[in-house]
Amino acid sequence: MSRKAPSEKKAALAAKIAEAFAYGVSGTSFAQDELVVHAKRAEIVRVLTDLRDHVETACVQLMDITAVDWPTKADRFEVVYQLLSLRHNLRIRVKIMTDEDTPVPSVTPVYSSAGWLEREVWDMYGIAFEGNEDLRRILTDYGFEGHPLRKDFPLTGFVELRYDEAQARVVYEPVKLMQDFRSFDNLSPWEAMTTVQLPGDEKAVKQKVGTVDYRTNAAERVRGGGG
Repeated sequence: MSRKAPSEKKAALAAKIAEAFAYGVSGTSFAQDELVVHAKRAEIVRVLTDLRDHVETACVQLMDITAVDWPTKADRFEVVYQLLSLRHNLRIRVKIMTDEDTPVPSVTPVYSSAGWLEREVWDMYGIAFEGNEDLRRILTDYGFEGHPLRKDFPLTGFVELRYDEAQARVVYEPVKLMQDFRSFDNLSPWEAMTTVQLPGDEKAVKQKVGTVDYRTNAAERVRGGGG
């Protein structure tokens, strides 16, 4: 698949951003035709403010905040801000890097909608946002342990919940796997049932005798008054 080259207009805009925001931008790139701005963690609030207020960007909408986990890197988390400018029909993706212990400055003073988005990133990845006064879980339960979208989080989780009839409430228990993980041969279940006949299979093997003209049969039924 060939990669789409950025337009001249976006390439020129990327150069302007790299020059004008050199205090907090370490570089720019393109994902297909979408501009990606690589920013410094400590300057993220100022960078997003300038991208919102600059006349050539006018990214007044924060569409999403998400993250990517790179466990082998020292700064394992890549925090991604998705910005939108309706005035210029433009999307800009801003990325910063951080580790497990260093909090990221909250951008709630820039975009009021960032509060819930930062809560989601913290819930899923454990990335702290300094300045967010309501940083609590939003997708998992209050008693949930760990952060599910980290690459080192076990697929089975740590606890499971069920309704206990005796206690008349939901209880949490350590995960219990009822059987060992099995090794599958990837054989289709339909291919394995070659000697079993299911109801309706007889229609597929029934031999047809001659040809059937449904229009002629229907006309004969009408003339004969049959249903």
